[in-house]
Amino acid sequence: MPQDSKPGITEALRAAILAGEYAPNQRLVEVDLCERFGTSRFMLRSALQDLAAQGLVEFRHNRGARVREVSLAEAIEITEVRIMLEGLLAARAAERVTRSDATELRQIVKDMRAAVQKSELLAYSDLNARLHGSVRDIAAHETASRLLRQLRDQTVRHQFSLSLVPGRPMVSLPQHEAIVAAITARQPQEAERAMHVHLQSVIDAFRALAVATARR
Repeated sequence: MPQDSKPGITEALRAAILAGEYAPNQRLVEVDLCERFGTSRFMLRSALQDLAAQGLVEFRHNRGARVREVSLAEAIEITEVRIMLEGLLAARAAERVTRSDATELRQIVKDMRAAVQKSELLAYSDLNARLHGSVRDIAAHETASRLLRQLRDQTVRHQFSLSLVPGRPMVSLPQHEAIVAAITARQPQEAERAMHVHLQSVIDAFRALAVATARR
């Protein structure tokens, strides 16, 4: 998608926000953004409106646009919704998985295991996102995938923080292994259950982070 189109600008700015180039609550200065992305104010404002609809940007009266900050409490609520959607996709993936899909999923889990053994937390975080994305692709449920992309975008900062918590990958790795085992064995109910267990663990970890943050 060309960057001088509205979808191209929207996607480029979205990627920058998700990469942490713009911090939560940081003001998004139109002049600077127009220069960076080589676009007009009209196109940029339209892109900002799209990102506001996706929950990544917010407008404040007489203060312009800012990167929206998502609290841990909201991240927990979002993950509660993800449980239902990703459980559905895991079950559907188990019904649709092909031999090549199964090979890809097993390879991702193998790479995740290697990342844990080497204490490569950033690599593990990337593989985690890749695994969930692969399950969505295999499930091929357009509506659920669209909703999940928006939900995951809003919690990406907290997901990243969680991946760096000491010992967290050792907890989530066997959960991901269980998800893949059920999908590749074509067991929809077990795949859905395994996904629910994993995301409930994410919620529990978010709650622990919230408690730790409150004590500081």
